[in-house]
Amino acid sequence: MWSKMMSDLGVSILPSLKWISDQSPPVPENIRDWLMESGSMTLRLKKYCTCFQVQPQRECFITRDKLKEEAEHLPESIRYWLREVILIGDNKPWILGRTVIPQETLLHHQALMHLGTVPLGHYLFNSGKLIRDYIHIGQQGRLWARRSRLQLTGKPLLLTELFLADSPLYPPGC
Repeated sequence: MWSKMMSDLGVSILPSLKWISDQSPPVPENIRDWLMESGSMTLRLKKYCTCFQVQPQRECFITRDKLKEEAEHLPESIRYWLREVILIGDNKPWILGRTVIPQETLLHHQALMHLGTVPLGHYLFNSGKLIRDYIHIGQQGRLWARRSRLQLTGKPLLLTELFLADSPLYPPGC
């Protein structure tokens, strides 16, 4: 199914997400705890499985017109590095991840273009120069999502994560 979605380079692996405002109904506390995780989501996820994998779906440059609403969270740039992945725990898809990185951010962090199956968090949280500006919470149907703008040595990148039904974010039986 995922490979079919990726056959059209104009289609993201992430469906359209509804971002929640402060006026929205409250997020259940157990869900909020996951979504507001300020440390490495990779490290947190690894505690819930014996086999953790990153399955890259797309890694390429895109132009600003392909960003849609993401553009308002990033500075103008000639182009942006796009990385879309599926995070898998014990052979079950847990998270769809999308990272958008302005070219200027890549000037000092070219390794971000060559992560392959290495988790993004492994690079970010080992850099020692990471600041999270904010986390927005969103939904797609019954699934929860979060969007974070991060600063790596003062340069931004945007990370969006959709937590799939098998993710440990959801209590058993939900």
